[in-house]
Amino acid sequence: MALYAIGDTHLSFGTDKPMDVFGGGWTGYVERLRRGFEIVEPGDTVVLCGDLSWGMSLEEAREDFAFLNALPGQKVVLKGNHDYWWTTAAKMERFFRENGFDTLSLLHNNCRLYGDVALCGTRGWFYEEDRGEHSAKIFNRELLRLEASLKAAGDREKICFLHYPPVYQGYRCREIMDLLERYGVTRCCYGHLHGGSHRLAVSGPVGGVDYQLVSADYLGFCPRKIMD
Repeated sequence: MALYAIGDTHLSFGTDKPMDVFGGGWTGYVERLRRGFEIVEPGDTVVLCGDLSWGMSLEEAREDFAFLNALPGQKVVLKGNHDYWWTTAAKMERFFRENGFDTLSLLHNNCRLYGDVALCGTRGWFYEEDRGEHSAKIFNRELLRLEASLKAAGDREKICFLHYPPVYQGYRCREIMDLLERYGVTRCCYGHLHGGSHRLAVSGPVGGVDYQLVSADYLGFCPRKIMD
């Protein structure tokens, strides 16, 4: 049994928005993702750190979920900034059940367990881009969701998964970083950064938390092992 993480699969089976058009590291990305998951065993867990599908609704994302569901391992899903299909937890869980997507579960205002370790997380937010009233409301809501997830973990060891990076070169989101440190999070995996932005990633310990970028194109579309 092993724990993996990968984000930003950007699938588009039900829409016409394949990432191959960007060339370079995205060429043949769907097949590379399929091959990358060959390291995952059926009993393993993979956390998918957002931006999973370009579908604008659950129905448009159905084929993308079918692809992910068929990959090896249990998949824990959190929201990214391009996951426009995202709706209420009840609707998404019902959609998964009705379509037999039994390897997919949500990380949303809760935590998931991997043995004795709690998997916590939320989307996060790039608050520094816009400090208007609307952005502040979203940011504060994400802080509440993150804290709810961390509280749900109790006294267990905690690993956090976000879509937006809380730290990268030239930027620190102190509110999120403070929550992670206060609740004793040992590791934090994040996505969102692509292409030239990879150079901005912070990988390693900051304030006692080990940060790791897990965007799919950064990992070569092969999930990163987080722990055994």
